[in-house]
Amino acid sequence: MKNAQQRTLGRLIRGGTRPRTAAKLLAGALASTAVLAAAGCSAFGGTSAAGGGTENVSLSGSATSNAAPIANGKVAGYQVLTLNDQRDITFNQLLGINNEGAIAGYFGSGNAGHPNKGYVLTPPFAQGDFGNENFPGSMQTQVTGLNDLGVTVGFFSTQNGATPADDNNFGFWSARGRFHKVDFPTRNNANPPVNQLLGVNNSGVAVGFYNDSKGNSHGYTYRLNGGWFRSVTVRGATSLTAAAINNAGAIAGFYTNAAGTVDGFVKWQNGRVATLAVRGASMTQAFGINDRGEVVGTYSTGTGDNAVTHGFTWANGKFTTVDYPAASSTALNGVNDEGDIVGFYTDAAGNTDGFVGLP
Repeated sequence: MKNAQQRTLGRLIRGGTRPRTAAKLLAGALASTAVLAAAGCSAFGGTSAAGGGTENVSLSGSATSNAAPIANGKVAGYQVLTLNDQRDITFNQLLGINNEGAIAGYFGSGNAGHPNKGYVLTPPFAQGDFGNENFPGSMQTQVTGLNDLGVTVGFFSTQNGATPADDNNFGFWSARGRFHKVDFPTRNNANPPVNQLLGVNNSGVAVGFYNDSKGNSHGYTYRLNGGWFRSVTVRGATSLTAAAINNAGAIAGFYTNAAGTVDGFVKWQNGRVATLAVRGASMTQAFGINDRGEVVGTYSTGTGDNAVTHGFTWANGKFTTVDYPAASSTALNGVNDEGDIVGFYTDAAGNTDGFVGLP
């Protein structure tokens, strides 16, 4: 992650060492009164990775109530910070991170009177570094992804009703303050329509999905320059969400098969597909991928009221579970080329908190 502040923590990346200053970043964030609570991480055919090696990692520290104490921690190679926009410390989700350290996210649960409001957060992660980003004239906006060139993607709604599932959704991308609405061209839309962009790479190719009239999701890519759509498919999928794309064109997401099983996937640029299924999980979803092929996402164990959601990373065929202690759910949603991760978790007070993890 690049910063105005040079950092001292070295890292080996593709055979080279890059200077980093995780400790200074922490100090700057503490001094700037950002809401930090550390030591945690959190929660939103082909080759199968199911049953691959899995390492379980629990983060040290404690989750607390609304005004989490300022703290920091280091676990499993990550220095972890909770980052919440103080305009709503009860609900924040961090959904993507680029190689400059800029983070896409939003606050607000989406319930009536509590709308989603998008933002881009930049280092050193002070409260003044939360920059508003909302589609003009919208009631709600989520910023879900961004590239290294200042392009952001997400979705917006013109509604904020009593039932969030009944609010319409429309995709968008934005650059240099100009917003562009994106809707997949089909006559088979859900009612209300659901169309979301979730990720974008440096070549200006975005990924997302729309829901059809039966509620099934259909993934697609969208080229910003020219407005070209292309469907993303996986053999055997009855419903599919394309959630992230790296600069090589590899796409990560998740799909449902005819048996109702939800698994993650990576569709490599050569068309081959790797299915990601954590052993023993009732559901696995991939949400982010970097240029090294490292994937982040969530998986669930148990069903119904007994279901528990965990975050994971997947690299070189191995899953690593990342759980925030005392949280009822955890998730990883984005990863950049340096291995910095972002996500969110539910704390002991029932609030949803965003976080960043620095390796």
